[in-house]
Amino acid sequence: MEQVPLTDLEERVYIAVTALEARGQVPYPAVIAQEAGLTEEQLVAPLHNLGEKNLVHREDSPMAGLDFGPRWCARQPA
Repeated sequence: MEQVPLTDLEERVYIAVTALEARGQVPYPAVIAQEAGLTEEQLVAPLHNLGEKNLVHREDSPMAGLDFGPRWCARQPA
């Protein structure tokens, strides 16, 4: 399997997302930012880039009225 090159910031964000998922926490942007030591504004570009690289995907809240923002979940390698 070919490795996708990541910037240091993208790698920090990806590690934060996977760590949150491993602990059973929902990877909302605010929680990802806290885990990665970033602000939510600093998180926008790396999440977008990771999405384009097919490493994370956005999931909107399935429950109306309980929307805390999108979740960003890691795609598991096949």
